[in-house]
Amino acid sequence: MDQPTSDKQKRFLFEQADIRGEVVQLENTFQAAVSGRGFPERIELLLGEFLAAASLLASTLKFEGILSIQARGEGIVKLLVAECTNQKELRAVVRLEEDADTSNLSGLSFKELIGSNGVISIIIEPQDGERYQGIVPVEYPTLAACLEHYFFQSEQLNTKLWFAADKHRCAGLLIQALPKQLNASSDTNEEYWETVVHLASTVKDVELLELGQDQLLYRLFNEFEVRTFDSTSVSFNCNCSKERSANALISLGEKDVFDLLDEQETITIDCQFCLSHYEFTRDDAKILFNKEKHTLH
Repeated sequence: MDQPTSDKQKRFLFEQADIRGEVVQLENTFQAAVSGRGFPERIELLLGEFLAAASLLASTLKFEGILSIQARGEGIVKLLVAECTNQKELRAVVRLEEDADTSNLSGLSFKELIGSNGVISIIIEPQDGERYQGIVPVEYPTLAACLEHYFFQSEQLNTKLWFAADKHRCAGLLIQALPKQLNASSDTNEEYWETVVHLASTVKDVELLELGQDQLLYRLFNEFEVRTFDSTSVSFNCNCSKERSANALISLGEKDVFDLLDEQETITIDCQFCLSHYEFTRDDAKILFNKEKHTLH
């Protein structure tokens, strides 16, 4: 069995029908997102699905910006966020219900983990331009089914998704019908769509995780004429900084910041995405609130 293409994403098109696809496999990126967090295995696997989903959905970004997938609910998982930039830089965070029993989560579905009143938000934030947000309720047991419903409801695009994750890596496959471009009739496109989805549905988790991307696509779609593109690299990267953390303190307000510093020598802000720590002393606070003309180090 060929080795998986670690931390790569590949785009492909079907020459005889208006259908596109993407496949992504993440290893180092996945490990960077889960290591040191102490999450239960079921939560790590779900986070892996979100990372793969964010990378697949961000493939449509044609501008500088960020695509986020957020899930909120009243279950054990209070919040799960995965972000991907147009440069294929990923990060993710999970917040669990405090004091929740996480000893036996293996049999719980995505919907059960999110709990009642669950919603998924797809947020697109261009560096220049207006922010877009689409929301869909968590009505299906899997993340894949919820996202498929989102695309059909908001974009009127037939979309199918498959995700897989184990303790080492995560992966995802997307198949999506495109607006009519070729000379093929609507009936022909529909026939191709049904056949392609049927073939893609035969993919096994172990294949999605462990086959090389070209081998995987050949295994699934060798009876079609498929045009593949060069794989693009995907990586874990967090855009947190001391400056961004300083802005959070400024938004907290001068009085509250100095009240905190009366109680403790330093204020520490932790990045929940990458676990970086940023410390601020009283001297730093004076600089922030223009009490002294210095620069933060």
